[in-house]
Amino acid sequence: MKERFKCNTVGLFTRDNKATVDFYTSVFGFTTNWDGVQPNVEMFLGEMRIILFPRLAFEKMTSQKYQYPQGFNGTMELAFDVPDYASVDKEYQNALEHGAKSVLPPTTEPWGQRTCYVADPDGNLIEIGSFTE
Repeated sequence: MKERFKCNTVGLFTRDNKATVDFYTSVFGFTTNWDGVQPNVEMFLGEMRIILFPRLAFEKMTSQKYQYPQGFNGTMELAFDVPDYASVDKEYQNALEHGAKSVLPPTTEPWGQRTCYVADPDGNLIEIGSFTE
């Protein structure tokens, strides 16, 4: 059977593309050739692709108004696996040093995962975790 869809991209609507680009390139090592001017941004990390588009430009393009979450956005998360428990702690600190807001500090859960949550500049939740001690 022929594959109908391939999901390889997450799109985020932003208040400030530059702040979001700076965050994801500094914290996670995403790369981009964004010129700093165009409203559409593509960022890559291996096979993962994130696209950014300003909230106000999207409303203008679609001729509609949208309601955006205030504070932390609890509707979805981006999840990043790291090699081991120590890397969870290290990447959590790195994210905080680059402006992330703490949601859950590194915690070893009963199911064997060490995980933490931070929020990016727009309040989108990011999980950083590992199942390898």
